[in-house]
Formats: sequence, C-alpha cells, structure tokens
Amino acid sequence: MKVLVVGSGGREHALCWTIAASPLCDELYCAPGNAGIAEEAECVDIGAGDVDGLLAFAQENAIDFVVVGPEGPLVLGLVDRLEAAGIKAFGPSAAAAELEGSKGFTKDLCRKYDIPTAAYERFTDAGAAKAYIAAQGAPIVVKADGLAAGKGVTVAESVEEAQQAVEDCLLGGRFGEAGNEVVVEACLVGEEVSVFALSDGKTALTLASAQDHKAVFDGDKGPNTGGMGAYSPAPVMTEALAAEVDERIIRRTIEAMAAEGKPYKGVLYAGLMITQDGPELIEYNVRFGDPESQVLMPRLMSDLLPALIASADGVLDSLDLRWYDEAALTVVMASKGYPGDYEKGTLIEGLEAAGSDDNVLIFHAGTARGANGELLATGGRVLNVTGRGATVEEAQLRAYAAVDKVEWEGGFCRRDIGWRAIGRES
Repeated sequence: MKVLVVGSGGREHALCWTIAASPLCDELYCAPGNAGIAEEAECVDIGAGDVDGLLAFAQENAIDFVVVGPEGPLVLGLVDRLEAAGIKAFGPSAAAAELEGSKGFTKDLCRKYDIPTAAYERFTDAGAAKAYIAAQGAPIVVKADGLAAGKGVTVAESVEEAQQAVEDCLLGGRFGEAGNEVVVEACLVGEEVSVFALSDGKTALTLASAQDHKAVFDGDKGPNTGGMGAYSPAPVMTEALAAEVDERIIRRTIEAMAAEGKPYKGVLYAGLMITQDGPELIEYNVRFGDPESQVLMPRLMSDLLPALIASADGVLDSLDLRWYDEAALTVVMASKGYPGDYEKGTLIEGLEAAGSDDNVLIFHAGTARGANGELLATGGRVLNVTGRGATVEEAQLRAYAAVDKVEWEGGFCRRDIGWRAIGRES
C-alpha cells in the first residue's frame, strides 16, 4: 500500500523508520520530511499545515493511508478532509483533537467525567485571572489555552511570575489566538510520566511508558522546551500504577469523548504527574510524543502499521502489540539559543561515525541538505541520538558516546537524560 506520513520532525522520522519496515508498505512518502527522513521515504515539498495541498497530493497519488504526525493539521481538520474524500487516515477528527487544541476543553471534560487532574479555573479577563492567582498563591501554573508549540505553559514559583504570564498571554499577545484564554491550575507535585494509547473510538490499547525531560538545561533547570530527551520504559510506571492509569484516565477519557459525540480515534498521549494521591492528568496531546516516539519505536517488536489501520477502522479490539524488554534513551541535540532565538544553517558532521554502533539510531528533526549535500541545522531541536541497552544506564552510555562523535559547533544537549531511572536502577 501507499502510505503518506505528515510532518518533518524527529517523531515523523521515527514513524517513517518504523513504517518503512512493514511488509504492508510498498511506497512511503513524507510531507515535508527532512534530510534524515529522505533516507526512508520520498519527501514531498508540502507543509504539514497545508491541508488543501496534502489532500490534493493524496488524491493525485492514490495514497491508501495517511499518518498525521503533528497536532496542527489534526486541529485544522486534515483527517476529516481526507476521510470525506475516501482516504483512510490515522488521527483524530478536528472535534476530537480539541483535547489538545484547547486545554480548557480538556479540563472541563475531566471535571465532568471525574478524571483526576489539578484544580483549575479558566479566564479571558486578565484582572480576574491575576486576582485568582493572588488568592491561590504560588507555586501555580498558567497555560495558554490553545496550541503554543510546547511553550505555552508557565510553572510559576511566585505570584508575580504567574501574573506576568497572564499579562503576556491575555494582554501582550505572546501566543496569538492561542493565548486569548488561559487556564490557571494548581501546581502538581510528583514525577512526570508519559503514557500513550491507541484508540479506535471504543477500545484503548495502551503502549509502553516513557519519560520526557522538558527543561532545557541539566538538573531540570531553565525554561520548558518541546523536550530535550526521553527514555522508555519509565520505572515509575509499575504494573499496578499502569492499571490505575488505564482505568481511571485513559479508558474514562475514551468513554467521555464518545459520550460527548466526539469519538476519539488515533493515539492519545497522556502527560501525567504521579502524586502522593495517585496519577493525575497534566494534559493530553492528540499525537505521538516527540521525543518519546524516538524511544518507543525502537522498542516496538510488532508491526506498527496494522495497529494504526485498526485504529482507523474501529477494530483495535482484535489486536495486540509486543515490546522488546530492552530500554531506549534519546538525547535531543538542539541549536544553541533554543528555546529562544537560534542560528539556522549551521554545519553538522560526524553522523556516520556517531551511528556506527548497531545499538544507536539517529533520528533527524530539523535538518536539510545544503547545495553540496552537506547536512545543515534548520530548526531548534535538530537531532535525536537514541541508544538501546539492557538497562536505561546502558542505553544512556551508548547514546552519549554517539553524541560525542557528532561534530556540530552550533549545537548543545543536556548531559543528564535518564537520571531518575538510572538512580532507581542503582
């Protein structure tokens, strides 16, 4: 079959790497892709947000199945448009994608259906939001309601910081329309973990766990990013805890969305905080995680493509997935200055040496080829260097050994990815 993957990041490279290995996939395209994805699929120069262009390409090239990577085109209704044209697609409808498109929608859903999450209120008036913050005290969390590329959340250590975040959103227009409303919520204390589940609107199939590192610097310091590294499995996710998450959060959400007339198909990504009172939902994403996909896909023993098709077809209850016991850990190499301003077009060398270990995979996120075929950094998060091993520590050693072979003056990375898991292993 002909498969089109939409997106250009490390997540999409990991998906293309996995799907390309499926015996069901005869031809693989990616729009727009990147320099690494070009080694797995034919890259098509159509932006992930160009719904009309993607639909036209899928029709003109008789694409059998479309896998949508990022949240933007999902919220814009790409899956709805494809399915209306008779093209099968993996991902939620625009209505169901509101789980990520509006944090306020998700919080209200949790309140209505008794899904554990932090106490909160929604605001469009800055004065009312600031008064609420003053009454609640700090630490407290301020979130832009809409999509803000992973940068719309402020975990404020003081009332003043939280009130400034409100002003930035509601008065300063920092996130455009995405910040026209804010959610102000209690600051959960505990350990974060990411849980993914495939859904066909009725059935949920939970995947392996992973743990992301959001802060830009070692020791979880500095501003939040889209993710500076991840590992899988997450030791904090015991069997008992996984069962509780599955029952009280994942399945309850799938049932709630069906009851709301917005059946959820696709992958549901639950960002959780494991608190002293149990697991609580921080937020939902409506797509595979990035960089979590870069550790989940290497651990997947089963063929992913039939599972994605089963999700779209509503027959997920007939399927199961198997996972390798080994751990995987990925280190994000980012352009200096990220998540703020950074230089584009810097030269990257040494990837052949870095990837020479069979237990190392390098997924590209923000790369392109120059006029002479040289590899250039084009984004904030640029490379995902993934190591595999019997333990998280072994995977970490392999990943950083590969990182040290990458020659890139314009890049940097955290040096402590996986520290929590390694502490537990020790």
